[in-house]
Amino acid sequence: MTIIHGREKTQVRAAAWRAALTRAILRAILAGAVASAGVGASAGAPTAVGAPSAAGASAAAGASAAAPAAGAATAPAAAARSDWHATVRDFASRHFKNPAWGYSHCLRDYALARELAAADHVTLDDDVLYAASYLHDMAAFKPWENEKLDHSDVAADLVADILMGTGFPMSKIDAVRGAIRTHMYYRNPVGAEALYLHDADALDWLGAIGVARILGLVDPNGGDPDGPKAVKMLEDNLKNVPDRVLSAAGRAQVPARKAELQDYLRDLKRESANLRTL
Repeated sequence: MTIIHGREKTQVRAAAWRAALTRAILRAILAGAVASAGVGASAGAPTAVGAPSAAGASAAAGASAAAPAAGAATAPAAAARSDWHATVRDFASRHFKNPAWGYSHCLRDYALARELAAADHVTLDDDVLYAASYLHDMAAFKPWENEKLDHSDVAADLVADILMGTGFPMSKIDAVRGAIRTHMYYRNPVGAEALYLHDADALDWLGAIGVARILGLVDPNGGDPDGPKAVKMLEDNLKNVPDRVLSAAGRAQVPARKAELQDYLRDLKRESANLRTL
């Protein structure tokens, strides 16, 4: 018999709570899709809404508790099967709010990964790429965040809870997990979908968009990060990211994006007395 001590028991309970809350939130989204489409009709793409309120988690749990039983409970799954892409997209647009790694970043990663693969004449499994692109940073957000673990690993372990019952072909879930687990530039992707998501994610740290992402994190009240710390983050990206872009098409984009970031940092230092007046 395995004995679980106090700390481990708390971690297990926390993981179980996050998984339960994830399923509750997803059921609430699916229920909304059914309501908007009409019971018995083919569900269209759910309409994206704004950021959830402070009571969002408890509302989602309440929606789960109030879900009708018996035959009506199968309606969300039936609706989701008509377009799991819309369900995942709506989930991301509702819950991933951040200027650096939020919903818009998911859109860019998906589009750029497809662009890079096409340039290399590589065929991707779009189911795998789509799911991984939209969900790879989910563990950067509460309630899925675990500050003691890399967000890539946490998201990879949780992604099945999001996709189960949506109509996503679950036979491909391991490929989604792998792509999510290795999406950061400092990891080593295996497989085409993992490679091109990894490179798209890395390139998004460079160039003008890389500047916009980092500066979007600056605290306007002088908290963490402030302007000088954001500049250090940009300098670290310039130093660490370019050599970790691995595909031929991705490497072809590095020089231009690297030059954009270098030019910005040079001009910023010139115009701020070498950052003293930033």
